[in-house]
Amino acid sequence: MSTIRAKDRDAVIQSLRAGVVPRVGQHLIQVGRVGELDALIKDVNRLVESGSAFRVVIGEYGAGKTFFLNLVRAIAMERKLVTMHADLNPDRRLHATGGQARSLYSELAKNMSTRTKPDGGAMQGIVEKFISQAKTEAKAAGTDSETVIRAHLAELTEMVNGYDFAEVIAAYCRGFEEGNEQLKADAIRWLRGEFTTKTDARAALGVRTIIDDASVYDQLKLLSRFVRLAGFGGLMICLDELVNLYKLANTQARNANYEQILRILNDSLQGSSEGLGFVLGGTPEFLMDTRRGLFSYPALQSRLAENSFAKSGLVDLSGPVIRLTSLTPEDFYVLLQKLRHVYAGGDAEKYLLPDEALPLFMAHCNQRLGEAYFRTPRTTITAFINLLAILEQNPGADWRMLLGAVEVARDSGGEDDTKVDADDELATFTL
Repeated sequence: MSTIRAKDRDAVIQSLRAGVVPRVGQHLIQVGRVGELDALIKDVNRLVESGSAFRVVIGEYGAGKTFFLNLVRAIAMERKLVTMHADLNPDRRLHATGGQARSLYSELAKNMSTRTKPDGGAMQGIVEKFISQAKTEAKAAGTDSETVIRAHLAELTEMVNGYDFAEVIAAYCRGFEEGNEQLKADAIRWLRGEFTTKTDARAALGVRTIIDDASVYDQLKLLSRFVRLAGFGGLMICLDELVNLYKLANTQARNANYEQILRILNDSLQGSSEGLGFVLGGTPEFLMDTRRGLFSYPALQSRLAENSFAKSGLVDLSGPVIRLTSLTPEDFYVLLQKLRHVYAGGDAEKYLLPDEALPLFMAHCNQRLGEAYFRTPRTTITAFINLLAILEQNPGADWRMLLGAVEVARDSGGEDDTKVDADDELATFTL
């Protein structure tokens, strides 16, 4: 194993110690789930070849959905895809009339990432790459760059809301050529969905529309076409915490969001959204509940139904739904080895615990939590890193003495996932 950069080491350790998923360095601690990862890598390759993809990643709270989504996102960026990601919450949904869908789009646009800008904020760089790509083509063809840019933008005008999108890109190109920073900033604001009134957008850019709740999905399709014109392989969108749709009390609002998911799914399965992929993360209740979950919408239930032959240990990872299998004790042992290695910065000479300590730590956690210590390992990982931190700062401490005192709490954070507001449906009525 090679030496690990201090930046990656600190990012991984600090995130895990706080109980959150690291944004970088996921490959350093990835264990198990080889089949599931291979299935998503095939989706990434399909996007690069102008295909489409749609996956619903299902796992219990704490089983590693967010980690898995971040890992897939990192792989997509390595394959020259643009990625966007966001967590759904009460103020961010796929469909709404009060600005929540536009809020989701703005969050996605803020988190737009590429291999050279993995932490978000890549929108401006992508537009400028489109311009430089056009200039290169113009030079090779012996024509001016404006002609090439207009020819490319003509492809966008065929799509829904494409005319104004093309006008905004053209406005940015003008600002780029003239050195007009205000025009460039206004164009990026429009692309990020930050204009709230059509009057402001028309005054700044001369366009008559803005990105609103009704146009979010069409805008994402435009972006997927645009990033390919800029020389990228396609666009992958990762949406997490979809359990927030399950928790919507209003049946009409819930069904409107499920209808939007159905529209995205149909476009992906029928191949009409080229170079655009969606990966959604949710809990089993969000999928399976026939009263409030995706299966409460008959059209989605039929499309997301599992292969009836996938029983008795047989798996099928080619369908839209991927169920994350729980980690095994063997996987967790490998994870502890990797955590120890990362904590030591990749230097085996600096290991703070010997090999014999790892199974003893696992046995201690098993006594406290049972199987939960490796199935939903968030608190177990935090306890292990806390143990390493004590050993690092107290070189004379005996790990055997410390091991018995390690506190491993049960992870109860997922209990709120299935709590819902009081339903608005009338149950009984008595005079």
